[in-house]
Amino acid sequence: MLVVGAGPSGAELARLLAQAGVDVLLVDRLKQLGQAAFSSAALPLETLDRFGIPAHVVAARWSDWQLVGPGEQRRLWSAGQPLGAVLDFGALRQWLAGQAQAWGARLQLGVTALGWHQDGAGVCTVVRDGAAGRRLLRSRWLVDASGEGRALIGEQASLADPLVAGLGVEWLLQVDPEQQRPWADRLSFFLGSDWVRQGYGWVFPMAPGQLKVGVCRLADPSRGQPALALELGALLRRCGLGHAEVLDRHGGRIRSTLRRQEPHRLGRLLGLGDAVSTANLLGGEGIRHALASARVLAPLLLEALAKPADSAGLDRYPSLLRRELGWRWSLSGRLARRTWLGLADARADARLERLLAGLQTRRAEDLSALLFDYRFERYGLKALPYLLGWR
Repeated sequence: MLVVGAGPSGAELARLLAQAGVDVLLVDRLKQLGQAAFSSAALPLETLDRFGIPAHVVAARWSDWQLVGPGEQRRLWSAGQPLGAVLDFGALRQWLAGQAQAWGARLQLGVTALGWHQDGAGVCTVVRDGAAGRRLLRSRWLVDASGEGRALIGEQASLADPLVAGLGVEWLLQVDPEQQRPWADRLSFFLGSDWVRQGYGWVFPMAPGQLKVGVCRLADPSRGQPALALELGALLRRCGLGHAEVLDRHGGRIRSTLRRQEPHRLGRLLGLGDAVSTANLLGGEGIRHALASARVLAPLLLEALAKPADSAGLDRYPSLLRRELGWRWSLSGRLARRTWLGLADARADARLERLLAGLQTRRAEDLSALLFDYRFERYGLKALPYLLGWR
């Protein structure tokens, strides 16, 4: 079994297969899994428990939600007890890959997948690495877990359901205790067109003396958009963090179809995680869904490996994945496009202000249910019209 991409979905799948006794090779184009660690990586506590994520991967815990905007308006919801964690994404990738190796999977870094073709009852994959140049890898099955770049499965989106892209940039800052105090123990988001047009910004706590600050937005081909670096710089200055030492700069992109109907399988090639649009464009997160997609695919692959003459069970993969992630997850993609692309002017800011005012009486736990579990129905006719742009 060859798995391309040692991110959360690929490494978790490699672990599950290796744990079942499958010979697994896990490859990644990065030379070090701590590189390019772009992810806001904020998760609810139940995700840590479900996937057994250890304490050393957790950079900070949070118990509050703070929403700033439109303008300088600040709203705070406090739970009084931890609701979730912010992860060190580089450490998460390293831990997941280490778990796969502990069960017998082989890990090769600095390996880029270039192409593939089916060869009888198996697959031939062309890869390149710095030491050996191009070489051919043979496997019974091939999994593309390379992320939104879709290195092998390609862009299977249709004109009726095209890929929507989200772009982000994030800095890791070194700060003194006075600078960190206003942002400790809470997830802070900045909403409104005067903060980030057609997107949002954030300040998250990390290890003591560190903050993670970023901005992201959906790409809008129909209009010009300010450079993200300019909007990040403005956010840093307005938050009093403009002179903080920058420890790391990174950026990234997520791309997803909205209806998630693209092919998940091409012969003996299967897509996994962001390669088949599991990312949540509304909240810009993908870790939970990537891990869940691996747990859906693993038993289907084990069944196909046990019965080489019958792989029909893999045809159930897309429907089982949609069932696992739920109808709210599917709805969140459509809400994302309407919500973020529409957040471009004062009229949209006023609509957002009415929505946030309606949430003011809710508990912090209710915001977690809304933003992590997409429980829009709790807000009924109050929230959905605003999110859909009907008011």
